[in-house]
Amino acid sequence: MQELVRDLLVKIGEDPTREGLVKTPERVERSWKFLTRGYTQDLNAVVNGALFEAESDDMVIVKDIEFFSMCEHHLLPFFGRCHVGYIPRGKIIGVSKVARIVDMFSRRLQVQERLTREISSALEEILGAEGVGVVMEARHLCMQMRGVEKQNSVMTTSSMRGSFRRELATRNEFTRLIR
Repeated sequence: MQELVRDLLVKIGEDPTREGLVKTPERVERSWKFLTRGYTQDLNAVVNGALFEAESDDMVIVKDIEFFSMCEHHLLPFFGRCHVGYIPRGKIIGVSKVARIVDMFSRRLQVQERLTREISSALEEILGAEGVGVVMEARHLCMQMRGVEKQNSVMTTSSMRGSFRRELATRNEFTRLIR
């Protein structure tokens, strides 16, 4: 990867031997490994057994989970907040694991639409929940720094599964509570 970064520096007109750039290929490699660590993570390892029996069938919501991802089209960041809700069916998950699942899928090259679906699908699979809802709001630097250069645009995506998709009252309760 370091050689690719050196080549890229040359192609954009830079001198990779310049003092400020000598260690850039090494730093970029470490950075990219961190930013894309989701490829090396496994859902079951992330959850690490933090599923617990529960008699509750009331909605559980974790909102305002910060996330950072990389647009697969331009390799620029997009970032924002993720809101997750589910209705348990005998099992609940440790609250920090919800954030870790969001991170695992965010730390891959992504489009926001797929990212939202992957999170809801993973939670549905792990929990066997009656329903799952995920809403993501993000700012995309590929839209702010280049192209149309719209500084205040926010993209919102949602993925509703089970009772969150079937039942309007459940979906409305979730969207009301995350606002």
